[in-house]
Amino acid sequence: MIKTWIFIGLGSFAGGIARYAVSRLATHIAGLSSLWGTLAANLLGCLAIGMLYGLFERHGAISEHWRLFLTVGFCGGFTTFSTFVHENYSGISDGRFFEMACYAAGSFLLGLLMVHFGHLITR
Repeated sequence: MIKTWIFIGLGSFAGGIARYAVSRLATHIAGLSSLWGTLAANLLGCLAIGMLYGLFERHGAISEHWRLFLTVGFCGGFTTFSTFVHENYSGISDGRFFEMACYAAGSFLLGLLMVHFGHLITR
């Protein structure tokens, strides 16, 4: 179990640094606001997690620890949005449209509500 946590932690560390670098690069080079740097990181994270799971399905020859390093760790540290989108994609692919619509809408709306409450609590 400890080995699994180390792999995930190291992946998260690398993903967090990569996210910061991509966001800074997008805002600095393209002259965009940080909002667009976040969008760039989220979209790249979605591409990365889609490619990784596609490779795992096609080849399947990667250890569980490295799979967790790349997906939960790196992609999770880079952006949890990629995991959120992949979960929705998997659910829709399995025919669970209503469940995924509720999950997506609930995540967004309840997330906004929780951010609002967080602001209210700390004011």
